[in-house]
Amino acid sequence: VCIAPSGKWHEGFSVMTDTASQAQAPHGPLDRLADIAIGIAAIALSGIVIVQAWQVIARYVFNDSPGWTEPTAMLLLSTAMSFGAASGVYRQRHFRFPLLVDALPPIWQRRCEVLCALIIAGIGLLLAYWGALLFIDGMAIRMAGTALPQSALYCPIALGGLLMSVFALAGIMQKPVATNAEHG
Repeated sequence: VCIAPSGKWHEGFSVMTDTASQAQAPHGPLDRLADIAIGIAAIALSGIVIVQAWQVIARYVFNDSPGWTEPTAMLLLSTAMSFGAASGVYRQRHFRFPLLVDALPPIWQRRCEVLCALIIAGIGLLLAYWGALLFIDGMAIRMAGTALPQSALYCPIALGGLLMSVFALAGIMQKPVATNAEHG
């Protein structure tokens, strides 16, 4: 892997940023929020491992499968996915195909970046809105095997969608807009 002086490497269809350059960047409130989101996702992933391990042990060792493990694992998976995706948007570690954009003039590259960020923000807002609506709508129905509401699965989706939108819009604001004069 070759890292260019800009701190980015290009290989195939992905673009990654050098972590050493990120470590030197100042930590603002959005950086801390993204760190918290990835921390929540990591804890949720660890929780999935623990819950699923207990499920296997209880089923095959004790022959007594608990009913709470499946809905709990689903809630943890929803949490890990949503908060991990939001942090990925902020860190720009999401899946993308930069080949076409990299071939464009710099002014059009920036326009494409803004368009992509607006699309991500729009999808995040849709997830936030519908996730919150579904969460509120199912509060009275209990999830089988737990005391949680059935709609608890939608709460992390709503929060993750909101974070995706905030992070995508912040990404637009943080990068300076290039002018036509700068690109000849």
